[in-house]
Amino acid sequence: MVHVTLPDGSVKEVEAGATPFQIAESISPRLASAALVAELDGKLVDLTEPITADAKLRLLTDRDEEALQVYRHTSAHLLAAAVLELYPETKLGVGPPTDTGFFYDMQRDQPFTPEDLEKIEQQMQRIVDRDEPNRRVWMDRDEALKLYQEQGDTMKCELITEKTDDPKVSIYKTGDKFNDFCRGPHVPSMGRIKAFKLLSVAGSYWKGDERNARLQRVYGTSFFSKKDLAKYLNQIEEAKKRDHRKLGKELDLFSVQETAGPGLIFWHPKGGLVRKLIEDWLRDQYLARGYGLVFTPHVAKRELWKISGHADFYSDDMFKPMELDDIEYQLRPMNCPFHILIYKDTLRSYRDLPVRLGELGTVYRYERSGVMHGLLRVRGFTQDDAHIFCTPEQVTDEVVGCVDFALDVLKTFGFEDYTVELSTWDGGASGKYAGDPEEWERAEKGLKDALAQRGIEAKVMPDEAAFYGPKIDVKMVDAIGRSWQLSTVQFDFNLPRRFELEYVAEDGAKHRPFMVHRALLGSVERFMGVLIEHYAGAFPTWLAPLQVKVLPITDAQLDYARSVAAKLIAAGVRADVDERNEKVGFKIREATIEKVPYMLVVGAKEAEAGKVAVRERKAGDKGQLTVEEFLGPLLEEIAEKRVS
Repeated sequence: MVHVTLPDGSVKEVEAGATPFQIAESISPRLASAALVAELDGKLVDLTEPITADAKLRLLTDRDEEALQVYRHTSAHLLAAAVLELYPETKLGVGPPTDTGFFYDMQRDQPFTPEDLEKIEQQMQRIVDRDEPNRRVWMDRDEALKLYQEQGDTMKCELITEKTDDPKVSIYKTGDKFNDFCRGPHVPSMGRIKAFKLLSVAGSYWKGDERNARLQRVYGTSFFSKKDLAKYLNQIEEAKKRDHRKLGKELDLFSVQETAGPGLIFWHPKGGLVRKLIEDWLRDQYLARGYGLVFTPHVAKRELWKISGHADFYSDDMFKPMELDDIEYQLRPMNCPFHILIYKDTLRSYRDLPVRLGELGTVYRYERSGVMHGLLRVRGFTQDDAHIFCTPEQVTDEVVGCVDFALDVLKTFGFEDYTVELSTWDGGASGKYAGDPEEWERAEKGLKDALAQRGIEAKVMPDEAAFYGPKIDVKMVDAIGRSWQLSTVQFDFNLPRRFELEYVAEDGAKHRPFMVHRALLGSVERFMGVLIEHYAGAFPTWLAPLQVKVLPITDAQLDYARSVAAKLIAAGVRADVDERNEKVGFKIREATIEKVPYMLVVGAKEAEAGKVAVRERKAGDKGQLTVEEFLGPLLEEIAEKRVS
């Protein structure tokens, strides 16, 4: 007999080999029919997994977020099964879940068309209607390799060879026809998939490497209910209208010039002005919060990246070295080693600490061609990067200060909703993290204490830390409910040791400082892309490239319109006159398309009365005011950085 502890603390005594499903049945038939997957001692498993020792058990239903990932993984298998029934010549790559759905990489000579996606969706529904079970079977490794070799599935053979040396491998079967090399887990049967939709097809490469076979990636999504699916599909449609690439072109904010190369952003005057306003606010905040502003090079000797560890841990994301004067140089992927060199340039006393160094520094990372996306995924971008060097006693206060700063960023730019994640290491099992267990325990405690001090609940993300330490990530939620990674606060005990950093403590001896990495916007480019989509290009007045456009009804009011604009400009407002010989209705439409916050219409009556007819971007006609009556509230709105 084994003892199974349930979330409420109750203990069930069952025979060894009993399954989570059987335990669910013993609790209630309703729970058994609702359960999708189980968590056994913290690990997700199938409902048919035998329980052979005392364990903690949690039964997950459609109310549990973790179950949605398993549900979507099964949806990817559903997609693959349907494709093979319709197009048996197709070869399969991998089909993981994602944050918003799933995809499956497939190899097929004929490209999938929108009509094909409709057929595949219909076939998926037929499999759901058949309610075919998903069963895990253990197959001899050699037998599995032979099976996939006979099917011509070379990618599956490659995965088996690379992923496991065990004598038996895990295969999931759906009904009698479909099987896939997979570690699982999966929901019990395909009939549990209630709502799904195929979205698009894109090109990809096997393992993301351009040197490998070119594949087709079919994207889809699935939800526990048709209502949630419909909500998400509506969100997608709204997102298309807000696409920053489309709006960036329409509003003349930025461009990507293929002549110069992909993933490199050209800021046009309007976009450059918005960027300047963001950066000016941020630099002012740096100075007000005790940061020193620094500027560092874009390139350094490769030896520096070897010392920092980036050459070992981060090499795949760095541009290839270049040789100058028989020395290898490399474009910087990070700013931190440069700030460390500034700190190290002077021997510091404990009285000097904390030292806070901030920079808006451009970095370069090798993003693969298939993943670059407007401003959101680029090869050259500017990080609002800062590094804090402090004593052990100062760590928690410094992290609290960084979290407060991050939340002020969200508030200032109009992001009301956010979530927080605490990323931890894997306990050292993988060897991909630097540092020893005691350092990681101390670092994670410091971040937890800081969050607790501010009463912030964070979702723990195991095995998601940076290689040099744990981190806090703040994810904002935009106007249509999407989550975006922006601010991050990271603890680092690795780089101070690698660079042999020191400070002279009160006891006169030299000690090693602690180091906190901190980025609030993430990158200026990505933040700008998120901002454009959040506001659908209609920036708050304080950020708008053009705040007021004066619209004369006829040429007879041109001089008066110019005088109105001159008063606004003299007061610090970004204003312009539409001097074109067009009807005022056309001018209003054009200004609306440009998303100008305020339009001032001036005709003969307004010119004679010394007034303007005010039109607000969203509210419409606001009546007649003198320039002074309009200007006072406008200047208050700009000064207060109102975002409503």
